[in-house]
Amino acid sequence: MKALSIEPAEGSSFEDAEHVVILMQENRSFDHVYGSMRGVRGFDDPRAIETPGGNPVWLQTDSHGKTYAPFGLKIHESRSTWMRDLPHDRKSQVAATNQGKHDQWLVQKKSHVKDYADMPLTLGFYDRQDVPFYYAFADAFTVCDQHFCSIQSCTTPNRLFLWSGTNRDPRDASANARLENHQIDHDSPADWTTFPERLEEQGISWKFYQNELYISTGLDREADSWLGNYGDNPLEYFLQYHLRFHPARMTYARKRAEELRGLLADETDKSNKEVARSRDELARLEKEMAEYTPERYAALPAKERSLHERAFATNTGDPKHREMETLRYRDGEMEREVKVPAGDVLFQFRKDVTEGKLPAVSWLAAPEVFSDHPSAPWYGAWYVSEVLDILTQNPEVWKKTVFILTYDENDGYYDHVPPFVPPHTQQPATGAASKGIDTTLDFDEHGHALGLGYRVPMVIASPWSRGGNVCSQVFDHTSVLQFLEVFVRNRSGHEIKETNISPWRRTVCGDLTAAFQKRPPEKSVHPEALKRDRVVEQIHRSQFQGLPESFRSLQPDEIEAIRLAPEESRFLPQQEAGQRVSCALPYELKVDGRLKVKDGAFEMTFEAGHQDFGAKSAGAPFQVYAPGKFGSADGGAGTSLESCRRWSFAVSAGDRVSHAWKVGDFESGRYHLRAYGPNGFYREFRGALDGPALEVSFDSERTGPNAGRLTGKGVLNLLNRDSSRSMKVMVTHHVGSGVASGHLLAPGEGVRVVLDFASSHRWYDFSIVVEGNQGFGRRCAGRIENGEAGLSDPTLGRRHS
Repeated sequence: MKALSIEPAEGSSFEDAEHVVILMQENRSFDHVYGSMRGVRGFDDPRAIETPGGNPVWLQTDSHGKTYAPFGLKIHESRSTWMRDLPHDRKSQVAATNQGKHDQWLVQKKSHVKDYADMPLTLGFYDRQDVPFYYAFADAFTVCDQHFCSIQSCTTPNRLFLWSGTNRDPRDASANARLENHQIDHDSPADWTTFPERLEEQGISWKFYQNELYISTGLDREADSWLGNYGDNPLEYFLQYHLRFHPARMTYARKRAEELRGLLADETDKSNKEVARSRDELARLEKEMAEYTPERYAALPAKERSLHERAFATNTGDPKHREMETLRYRDGEMEREVKVPAGDVLFQFRKDVTEGKLPAVSWLAAPEVFSDHPSAPWYGAWYVSEVLDILTQNPEVWKKTVFILTYDENDGYYDHVPPFVPPHTQQPATGAASKGIDTTLDFDEHGHALGLGYRVPMVIASPWSRGGNVCSQVFDHTSVLQFLEVFVRNRSGHEIKETNISPWRRTVCGDLTAAFQKRPPEKSVHPEALKRDRVVEQIHRSQFQGLPESFRSLQPDEIEAIRLAPEESRFLPQQEAGQRVSCALPYELKVDGRLKVKDGAFEMTFEAGHQDFGAKSAGAPFQVYAPGKFGSADGGAGTSLESCRRWSFAVSAGDRVSHAWKVGDFESGRYHLRAYGPNGFYREFRGALDGPALEVSFDSERTGPNAGRLTGKGVLNLLNRDSSRSMKVMVTHHVGSGVASGHLLAPGEGVRVVLDFASSHRWYDFSIVVEGNQGFGRRCAGRIENGEAGLSDPTLGRRHS
């Protein structure tokens, strides 16, 4: 790969980029691809949630009561990549997470294939030996480990967010969200404004590259899987792009109509149903041909013709772009063969890059076989490698280019992180949000949050994101649009805003700019570009292997051992050893809790500050769990106790929100709450109304004029609010070299403790207890942000042996 040897212009940054290239691949979860990679929030996540009953989230139980942990699929030793996809419709996606309990993956994600239905395939994952290019790609550039798909659903509803910022008509507040693929397609189109139209209005060049369209153009099923765009260009479903004017479609319509007339002329060997179907199809085609003619296309306004031509750029310049040929290879004593494209499925993209005609914004859609979709073999690594290789063939282009690889959704594959979802602003029992955030349209007609969906891979490759970094700001598909807003502003000075993005998404999902470094490293690992036929041969050969066998159900004693010491278990997957550069994040997060004895409640305050990073400060989502049993949503305790109840919070930069829980709603009258935020941020609170009156607050240390400079240290404030009793407070560190400390506080006395986390690269994890009070506890974990990059969480990969 030449990408890492091509230096950006001296003193330049991503703000000087002139091209953004976006490739959205298909259906893989983050853990499924990158869970075992070093330095990301994967299988060694020390603060993963627990499911009802107290099992760590890694352990999932099926409908037969068998419990499994994630396991390696071993692509070269099994036919795993040939075992089809898993359920990933809206219903199964929502049900798998089970209102945040995250415990129904094996129940909801059974394979459709009868022979595989009892296998825990959803928990299967690939590692560096299975997909070496993807690991090398992430090691070369920046991987985003808090990148979520936009909606808990399938392909098209997610892709709508990448191209339009929403999946419902923004002009009609009563419009239903498009939750399934069939709800928006060639026969059920939409016409709300898309982001490419906003580029067009500003005169920003753009193009959507694909080998051939998804709408029928005469390719048979096998050829279409290698040559068509697999429906991954959702602009085909928007009326304003006039899809059916495309020459390939008009040619097919005429040819197919002629075939049908010939078939109908000889009806003797056909059933009445066949005849009726043929007549209906012919009638539709004749209507289409009358409406979509070259003359009518020429009469369209110039803007509409431009939208059409940019959206449906196909490889018509390659005379073989619709042809297949046979690839033959030897597998031991066997000679095997597989059909492959005869032409170049990246012909037009390659040509534009070579000739210096790459537009400012480019989207690509791979054919099904190269899309990484689990319904096809995992050939997509070659496509990604080839796109990058094309870009680097012209160094002057690469010096000014950002290449974003993302995935539309997780298919049915497990990811251990419950996605952040909004509180319903009309239902206070679900949580709270900053003023001005109305989340009503972030829910479907059934009351389920649209998203975020599950984590999916994202890698950002550019001269300014080299070095094998991890960026852990919360992103979703609308983050790409937000980045394009920044890009357009930097490039042209024009303001462009995707108004379809909801206020909640804008608050909690960043704009990708945190993924770029001020000074990218001069030297990095150079992954090799892949050869298509070699990749096809390797993956094609794997279909003749046996079924995956590296999983088994766990025995009760093994489960108990995992519950007691998950970091010591040989049954849980492990991450690679080592850390990676962790990008600076614009978060100023703070969550404190205090007991309100008079109200019989425990209150938490969630804050996303803007003191340190100003206009770049980010808002944040939080989720709070009661890991034990909690009273029903209507406030009645005792009659309807729910395990692992969840609440959601969204806080704008510079704001704070609070929420209180009645202590009597917790089982046995003892509160226990865990708060989760971005990038491993964690707070835990345990106690009772008659427990120690200790108030705990933790924040970043600031010094200098007006306390405006971050030191990278933390400040822990402890205050004994009891007017009659002293207490001894113990602080124990679980990461780094911090030494446990004790603080004897007289009635009404407080202490300010400065904590230095230099040995753990600003990562902290410490617990607080009061001597003689076993039911009381506080725990704080996360990273101190100071505007500088650091290293990834040192607890990730420490179990490696």
